[in-house]
Amino acid sequence: MLLNSDLQIFEFFIDSILFVLQFIIVPVAIYLFVISIFGWVKRKEESADNYPPVNRFAIVVAAHNEEKVIGNIVRNLTRLDYPAHLYDIFVIADNCSDNTYKIARENGAIAFERFDDKKRGKGFALEWMFEKIFKMEKHYDAVCVLDADNLVSLNFLKEMNKQLCKGHKVIQGYLDSKNPNDSFIAASYSATFWTNNRIFQLARYYLGLSCVLGGTGFVVSTDLLKEIGWGATSLTEDLEFTIKLVLKGEKVYWSHEAVVYDEKPLTMKQSWRQRKRWMQGQADCACRYFKALLSKAIKEKDIVAFDNAVYVVYPLFVVLGGLVMLGNFLKLLFFTEMSEIFDIKFGYAVIMFLVTTYMGIIFIALEGKLSWKILGYYILYPFYNITWIPIMVQGYIDRNKKEWVHTLHTRALDLSDIRNLGKAG
Repeated sequence: MLLNSDLQIFEFFIDSILFVLQFIIVPVAIYLFVISIFGWVKRKEESADNYPPVNRFAIVVAAHNEEKVIGNIVRNLTRLDYPAHLYDIFVIADNCSDNTYKIARENGAIAFERFDDKKRGKGFALEWMFEKIFKMEKHYDAVCVLDADNLVSLNFLKEMNKQLCKGHKVIQGYLDSKNPNDSFIAASYSATFWTNNRIFQLARYYLGLSCVLGGTGFVVSTDLLKEIGWGATSLTEDLEFTIKLVLKGEKVYWSHEAVVYDEKPLTMKQSWRQRKRWMQGQADCACRYFKALLSKAIKEKDIVAFDNAVYVVYPLFVVLGGLVMLGNFLKLLFFTEMSEIFDIKFGYAVIMFLVTTYMGIIFIALEGKLSWKILGYYILYPFYNITWIPIMVQGYIDRNKKEWVHTLHTRALDLSDIRNLGKAG
């Protein structure tokens, strides 16, 4: 049984740890909050119609056993509002054991089969395909990367053409959802992406910082890709290539109007596996590149590198925040009298938690994505967020494991289906 003196020592120990953790976390939280403010108000962009279609695109779709969805994206891409002679669709049937290759060809894509048991994963497949494109007689001004489960808005290449004409060499498109109403997990993913599009990506675009590639729906100038090479073969090849760009003095720009619809996982098990892979890759990148990013930020007074360095180690601050939550819970459990539980300080803490947790609804509404169904799912959104903490810890522990975990895709939709789902929601 703990004596009063023991309890006092335990309380002092917890208070000391909480003070140190909060001293580390608060400045980063303030920094990220201030950045987010610049995405609250969306500026009016000039029309893509002001820029004639002059850029030729090689659209690369990475696919592994995607026979259920590959036909939909290829058909979607053949209907884009962009001159057909200015883009080609390439599908990589990567280590496939189904009809992905056949279906892609039947629907109008230029399909390639790749079999390599040692170099498995999207990063290796893209590197393999880029080398083939570089050697082709036809010249492409830019390469566009998509996943097999995606669909894109019909203005996608028009918007990317506009950004390239403005001199931007790497552009990430707006990451939307094909299936936000399918489950609580799918809705939580969608809410996260909608919010991040506004207060993370758009804010950085306005501030002249580098956005972060999201794995799909991005365009890279072919000349830049040839110059610096792909070389991104980690479990999060998108983040690795973003870091590589920043270290080379380049950055990722943002197109809020070029929309890519991505299929979100339906179950916690699928979600856990996918997010663990993301965190493995991010932890791997943090261990390999954080020092270089921070060094560039300090030596060259490079705010872009500093911001990217903060993002790379952001999971660490989330985990530390989880420890603060645990410490406060222990204080509440062991050192708070029942009469004090609902005092002003505790009430203020509860209110602040609810405000910070649910303020994302504002940005979802601003993006035109709010519906009664999404609002219902969003009530449980904090539980989804809390699961990130153990996932981040697992990701760090397993950061050196490079095995690619494929996410099964089954939502075979077209753009009209997505519009109807939006109306139904």
